[in-house]
Amino acid sequence: MILYPAIDILDGKAVRLVRGDFDASTVYRDSPLEAARSWVQAGARFLHLVDLDGARDGEPRHLDELAKITRELDVPVQWGGGLRSPEAVREALKAGAERVILGTAAITDLDFLDSVLGTHRDRVMVSIDTRGGKVATKGWVETTSIDAPEAIARLQHRGVRRFVYTNADRDGLLEGPDLDEVRRIAEAVRGRWIYSGGIGDIEHLRQLAAMRLVNLGGVITGKALYENRFAVADGQAALQ
Repeated sequence: MILYPAIDILDGKAVRLVRGDFDASTVYRDSPLEAARSWVQAGARFLHLVDLDGARDGEPRHLDELAKITRELDVPVQWGGGLRSPEAVREALKAGAERVILGTAAITDLDFLDSVLGTHRDRVMVSIDTRGGKVATKGWVETTSIDAPEAIARLQHRGVRRFVYTNADRDGLLEGPDLDEVRRIAEAVRGRWIYSGGIGDIEHLRQLAAMRLVNLGGVITGKALYENRFAVADGQAALQ
């Protein structure tokens, strides 16, 4: 498994939210590039970047930050936030993203999803974000009536093979994952997936590794790294 340091971009700064609340953000770095460089220097093998402004507004706002990071740092990046048109996906890939993460549009616009999968299938992931067990969209500000396994099944039927799963109710709280929930998601996914939500210490990573879920390819963490609860290299070692 790979540890993915998270860099969430809001108003041009690297921040972390609590439970996806835009009014509960903490600025950790004035520059996303500065944050990315620090994680790479600490041993990160892959970065997870989210354009929060883009997720809220429905179109990318910080592709310039993506381009700077991929131009200056020799590490692959997965990028999400506001990718709701084929043009936006192309621009993100052009800016250097190794993989793009689709969210809202993958759930609400199947024609868009089919188009992107047809062109970029191996570089596409879909983010399944939940509140109260139901899929949340539009930067987590709207909640649907669909539960995560159902959404995953629908998307797999259309050809999606890579997922990011986030429990927004745990995000930023550092209280750890719900291991029963993690197992349910692992049982639903037929391809590969990455977990995100609530990682607070090295033991949480060890718990996930000990589950030996063959389709769980990595874990995303942000706040715990920013607050020095463990180092990137130690986190990566725990997952292995």
